[in-house]
Amino acid sequence: MSSLEEAMKNSEAELISLTAEDKFNYNGIKENIESAFLNIQAAMFPSHINHEGRSIAENLKLASEKINNAIKKILHDEVNNISETLTAKLISKLPEIRKKLLTDITAAYQGDPAAKNTDEIILAYPAFIAISAYRVAHELYVMNVPLVPRIITEYAHKLTGIDIHPGASIGEYFFIDHGTGVVIGETSTIGNRVKIYQNVTIGAKSFDAAPDGTLIKGIKRHPDIGNDVVIYAGATILGGQTVIGDNCVIGGNVWLTHSVKSGETVVNER
Repeated sequence: MSSLEEAMKNSEAELISLTAEDKFNYNGIKENIESAFLNIQAAMFPSHINHEGRSIAENLKLASEKINNAIKKILHDEVNNISETLTAKLISKLPEIRKKLLTDITAAYQGDPAAKNTDEIILAYPAFIAISAYRVAHELYVMNVPLVPRIITEYAHKLTGIDIHPGASIGEYFFIDHGTGVVIGETSTIGNRVKIYQNVTIGAKSFDAAPDGTLIKGIKRHPDIGNDVVIYAGATILGGQTVIGDNCVIGGNVWLTHSVKSGETVVNER
């Protein structure tokens, strides 16, 4: 036996032992959910994102099958048809999601002088992919569907560099200009007509820990952003108690861990 063959045999035996405790086989779930999101996009915007030329009905059927099967597998739901009920709720929400995305497209067109038309935004803007994924994933998140929402938003994160947690609450007419490096945390709330530039972080200031050192989950960790707010490139806004009021302007590279009253402009001084 060569040294390579021996190494492979020894590693195989050890890996079999180490993986014996794995309780679930997730193979295929991630890929099916990502593919289902593409089918959903094609169903909502068939004239722009439908390269395989399927009908809306065909894309809805494919998306439903993939999501239903993924949820069924994750929940071990072989009897109660919970997965079918949850999938049906998502599919029924797609017209409403499309309407919200149209407001986001409008915000992008009105907020970016470089945008020649709304078609360009749908076809070329990374923010449209990220916000589309967020709006679909958020509906699943509020239904308490495990894992699936995060896979959808992380797929968009991989494609665009924009990281929006599906738990965030984001209003209409939302625009992320350029987008690279934007992070929006799980418990953030963002009002209507908010515009964010690249490298903005809406994040946690610190993490509360239990006596044993483990992080406490399910608490408010991220800021609240009001209506008609502009946040310029590189700004960092942190903390679950931080509130940015309506009509505020947050300048580039500002570091904020305190609230700002409505109508104020915050900039870095030299």
